[in-house]
Amino acid sequence: MTFQKLHTPSLKELFVKELETRILSGRLAIGEKLPPERELASSMEVSRAVINGGITELAQKGFLLIKPRVGTFVADYRKEGTLETLISIMNYNGGTLKNTEISSILEVRLALDSLALRLGIPKMSEADIAELSKITESIRQAADIPEACRQAFAFQHQLAFLSGNTLIPLIFKSFEVPVATLWERFCQLYGIPALYENTASLLKYIKQRDTNGAIAFLESYLEDTISGNRPIYYENQ
Repeated sequence: MTFQKLHTPSLKELFVKELETRILSGRLAIGEKLPPERELASSMEVSRAVINGGITELAQKGFLLIKPRVGTFVADYRKEGTLETLISIMNYNGGTLKNTEISSILEVRLALDSLALRLGIPKMSEADIAELSKITESIRQAADIPEACRQAFAFQHQLAFLSGNTLIPLIFKSFEVPVATLWERFCQLYGIPALYENTASLLKYIKQRDTNGAIAFLESYLEDTISGNRPIYYENQ
């Protein structure tokens, strides 16, 4: 068993987390104006550079809206947010996603995976398929759930790369954290063998160069996760 090096949060990280918590909990309401930077720095006993850097980061995440010569306001992160916003929400919720967020991610994955299969299968070489087979076997042999999920992501990212579309792998990479969370949830409920079986079945269609069959199978097992017999939603949401 390995342990990661402990990391002491910087003052800016602590400031960002504090404001994210206040915004997500509703203690800071959408549209509410923040105190001036000088006042925040004084009350929180940090430098203005910490406050300025934190506000800039929060604005990039979609939590704050900076209006020059007017002030800084709490933004509607549901409209202005980015993927980083989703990760902050996950962290606030103890690493979990709401059910609506889970279904939304799965629907996006279905659309992108289908496009990757449609573009990639006709042009894959035998070496490309051999690499996908190797990754699939790594899922089966994974010693634990995190390793299985890393290999599942490697399969999906390689599939995206083989599509030849330059944007699909970049989009998949940006979704790595929330997608890995969903795979972990799936394995906790149904086991690593179920994840392996889904991947191996998809690979079978790829080996047969059966694009329509691969997409139909993808739709079937993802729909089964979204609204069928293998849901990964959390109770009481």
